[in-house]
Amino acid sequence: MTGFLGSAYLWVKAGHIIFVIFLMAGLFMMPRFFVYHQECAPESDEESKWIDREDKLRRIILNPSLIIVWIFGIALMIDIGAWSYGWFQLKFLAVFGLSAYHGWMIGYAKKLKRGERPLTGKQLRLLNEVPGLVAVLVVILAVVKPF
Repeated sequence: MTGFLGSAYLWVKAGHIIFVIFLMAGLFMMPRFFVYHQECAPESDEESKWIDREDKLRRIILNPSLIIVWIFGIALMIDIGAWSYGWFQLKFLAVFGLSAYHGWMIGYAKKLKRGERPLTGKQLRLLNEVPGLVAVLVVILAVVKPF
């Protein structure tokens, strides 16, 4: 390895992939939690349990994973000079969009906590597909490097 990461490159890459897996797990779980949360009675004991579960998922898995994914990803990008490649620029845009989706979910969790339920269960189920579709795009771009 010739970049600034040197022999640590593969360890950073492994860490990046591991935390992407954690992040994706959380991104798949949270909208499902929202569906169950919305289906329970407002101000019930069950609702307070869903609020607690959502908070824990955010604090323990989603937020730390997102931060580590970005730190390791930026280090890898700099190390290999990836920014100059078109495939990487599109991948970066997709990952940025996924990060925005994460932010939207955190905002929606806060709305649910306040008792607001602006989306239907069906809409939340459809939104649950977003991370999977983005993951397909990102993996193809990172592995195939089509341009």
